[in-house]
Order: sequence, then structure tokens, then C-alpha cells
Amino acid sequence: MNPEPVSASLPDTFVLNEAELIALQVNAAHALDLSDIHFRDVLADGTAGPMLAVIPAGIFEYGAAPQEAAPAQDRPRRVALIERNFAIGVLPVTTEGFEVYGQASGWRRRVELAWLSGRKPVINIRHTDARDYCVWLSRQTGQHYRLPTEQEWEYACRAGAATAYPLGDRITPADALYNASQAYDATRPKRPRLLSRCFVGCGAMEAGKRRPNRWGLHDMSGNVWEFTASHWTRDHASQPERPLPGKPQAVVTKGGSFFDGPEDCRAAARRRRLENELDVNLGFRVVRDI
Repeated sequence: MNPEPVSASLPDTFVLNEAELIALQVNAAHALDLSDIHFRDVLADGTAGPMLAVIPAGIFEYGAAPQEAAPAQDRPRRVALIERNFAIGVLPVTTEGFEVYGQASGWRRRVELAWLSGRKPVINIRHTDARDYCVWLSRQTGQHYRLPTEQEWEYACRAGAATAYPLGDRITPADALYNASQAYDATRPKRPRLLSRCFVGCGAMEAGKRRPNRWGLHDMSGNVWEFTASHWTRDHASQPERPLPGKPQAVVTKGGSFFDGPEDCRAAARRRRLENELDVNLGFRVVRDI
């Protein structure tokens, strides 16, 4: 599956209706000789890798809309071109999936920190651990796995939606796992409160239990924040932040979490985290080049 780059006539996903967006995804899968929008690669031992969904190339706008209640860090809204089809995890990487990597590679979790099980998202892993998992997955499958960029993540999350959330301008607990007891306040950027030892309880739930977006992706809003490959920027008009010598790089995380309010589940919402941070509400999902 190595097609030529998608060129000039990229569709504007913001003007397509739901049926057209789904057709765009199906056609992208068929162009790759896939019978379904979902597929898995096979690992070296013959078992299946994470479930992936084909994401079609297109044009969209990232960042908060002018009328959207949002902090300055989520602005300005910019046009972006996603020039190639790609595949992304249908779910965030699960604990059981990451443990397969741990057993094969010798990676060990810190026993004093919270850890989940089964199909709950993996937590308390660093950005470097997420990247190492992608390298291992690439070697296992012969394909190229990596973290999504911020733009790729938001494009996949929106699935053609120009609204604040993937399914409209409102969100409910049926759509995402978030802290419904927090008052909505989207205008003030939040600082993460590190919870790696889980003094308040680990509220992440089994992945895939909330409604998917139009492209079949679960938990893009809520459950756990997700690392991206993008370095942090003060806003969408600024250059990436550079760390001081000897200090960790700051990166963009997306999606909100069980611990945070509904405003952090907006597609445009973003939070600054460090590459070496560990937290009970911070995980990741993979992208696979196609």
C-alpha cells in the first residue's frame, strides 16, 4: 500500500455532509485495496496489532472558530491540508496492547504508580515510551507507525465537523467520558494537575464504550488526554517552543479526560505537557502511514 501523494483536488471536508464524509473514507480504503475502512497489521508472532481506521486526505480548519468560547492558545483558526491518506488507531492504545510491547521489549512500569488493565487506555507512560512503542510496532509489522501530529489528530477527531465537538456544538456523557461536575469554562487555559500516583482514583474507562465520530474513532473526546508528535506552540500563530538546555521538550496533547471538564473535549482544545511527564489521565494513539 504505497500510493502516490494525494495532489491538487483535495476535498473540503467542512462542506461535506455525513454520507459524503463516510463515502470519502470508504473510497480511500478501496483505493488501498482494503475491503473495509478498518484493518489490522499482523505482528511477528502472528497476532493482530491495534485496530486502525483509514483517514482520507482532505482540507479542514483547525483551532477554535471565532465564535467559540476558547482560550488564546486554541486560536487563530487556520486552514490545513492533509495531503495523504493515513490510518489512525480506532482506540487509544490499551493497557493490554502496551503490555505486549512491554513483555517483548523488557519495558517495565514503575510499580509505585497507578496502572490499569485490559482494554482501558494505557496511562503513566512518557512521550518517549509512546514513541518507542511505535518503533517496536513498526519493526513487528514492517510498516511505519508513529504519533499523530496535532493537525492530523484534530482532522481525524473532527471527521469533517466544523463545530466545537465532533458531533455538534454540545457534548453529553453519552458522547465522552469527562468530569461533568466541573463548570464549563473554555476561555481560561488549564494547567495539568499531576496525578501519577492516583490519590483521587483512576477514572479512565474501557476504550470504545462511547459513541464513535463519523469516521469510526472512539474516545477522541474524553477518557484520557493523548500525546501528539507536535511541539508546543503558544498559539497557532507562534513558532514551536524550544526547551532550555537540559530540559524536556513541551508537546501538544489533545482530547480531554475523565478528570477535566467538557470544554477540554472540544476538537480545538489543547494542553501543554512535557515529554517526561507521567499521569493517570494521559495516554496516546498511533498513526500508521499508508
